[in-house]
Amino acid sequence: MKKALICGISGQDGAYLAKLLLDKGYLVCGTSRDAQMLAFGNLKRLGIVNQVKVLSMSLNDFRSVLQVLTQVQPDEVYNLAGQSSVGLSFELPVETLESIATGTLNLLEAIRFLAQPIKLYNAGSSECFGDTQGEPADEETPFRPRSPYGVAKATAFWEVANYREAYGLFAASGILFNHESPLRPQRFVTQKIISTAQCIAAGGTEMLRLGNIDIQRDWGWAPEYVEAMYLMLQQEQPDDYVIATGQAYPLKEFVAQAFAALDLDWQDHVLIDQSLYRPTDIAKSQGNPAKAQRQLGWQAQLAMPDVVHQMVAAPGAQP
Repeated sequence: MKKALICGISGQDGAYLAKLLLDKGYLVCGTSRDAQMLAFGNLKRLGIVNQVKVLSMSLNDFRSVLQVLTQVQPDEVYNLAGQSSVGLSFELPVETLESIATGTLNLLEAIRFLAQPIKLYNAGSSECFGDTQGEPADEETPFRPRSPYGVAKATAFWEVANYREAYGLFAASGILFNHESPLRPQRFVTQKIISTAQCIAAGGTEMLRLGNIDIQRDWGWAPEYVEAMYLMLQQEQPDDYVIATGQAYPLKEFVAQAFAALDLDWQDHVLIDQSLYRPTDIAKSQGNPAKAQRQLGWQAQLAMPDVVHQMVAAPGAQP
């Protein structure tokens, strides 16, 4: 029985990945900064909270990381932890960099120190690319991050590449474009849109306040994206992959689809709030997943309109 350790198991991706690995017969352990205090709502929502072992671990503390790896003895480690909001990274740049870059480095160094055949998946991000002038980004596209979050993810990406080349670690980064689900918390704009539209449809009178709705993003379905993470660690050689649908849509269209699914006209319920604009933003973010399709046999089945309908149909938005 293979054993997996998921760092950041309480989040959207961690929960879906845990379910996927359990369905494949894995023994699944997960970490959080304070496992005793966390409710693990996403694991409960998927009905798997009693099937995983949860441990407290601080990725910023090398001793903590080493202790957990020694205790669990995993075959595979999935690093999904760290500050996960692009918008919040402008307010918490130090925490963002430390939780992502230092955390990833501690994992790599602990795996190297233990000298065991542990495979590592690292959660990269399309935010590393920054503005690609409208061109779809692939694995050869240069990084020009435009947020503290993007800078931190780019740093972690190169740490993984360095340890892979210097020490022969099986370490792979998935450069994932936006991927959504009902497990997204409210601080993500997609969940904010869905939950506000649902409240209005139920008789609420609030307005949905948004920033720049002309930005374009490549939105996919999170349960499909965790399959790509798993596939990366089943390859003979470690490598990095762009994971995306290959299609970009304006945020305005995401909003329109969400409200239309509830028989509402979005223009009656949306206010543009200049204070919600980011200091720097990416006009269009789109991925080219050809390598993942070719080498992993992975291809997204759901695009943005499908994702919106899945989220609208799900009961109850996340807090």
